[in-house]
Amino acid sequence: QVQLVDSGGGLVQAGGSLRLSCAASGRTFSSYVMAWFRQAPGKEREFVAAISWGGSTTYYADSVKGRFTISRDNGKNTMYLQMKSLKPEDTAVYYCAARANNYRASAGAYDYWGQGTQVTVSS
Repeated sequence: QVQLVDSGGGLVQAGGSLRLSCAASGRTFSSYVMAWFRQAPGKEREFVAAISWGGSTTYYADSVKGRFTISRDNGKNTMYLQMKSLKPEDTAVYYCAARANNYRASAGAYDYWGQGTQVTVSS
């Protein structure tokens, strides 16, 4: 089992940058596929990015490709999401998630979730 705490959200102007962090408890962090999802008001939770156990493979939603970078440090039990060139449509609560099996883009496939961190991008 793993517990996740995400942080790093805030208010930023369009074109700005933020870095989100997801700190995980437990010794088996490196055995989980990790992902970021986001949920805007009135919308379903959507996939943003995911990263394989060792960090060698990454996956991105088309809407963030080229602007966001997902990474992980297994020695620190932490995952990151570097977000650049932010747009107002990126405004949402961002959640980190963990899955013990292979990569999936569906929120329902993830077993563990952080509490969420708010990202607001002003125009």
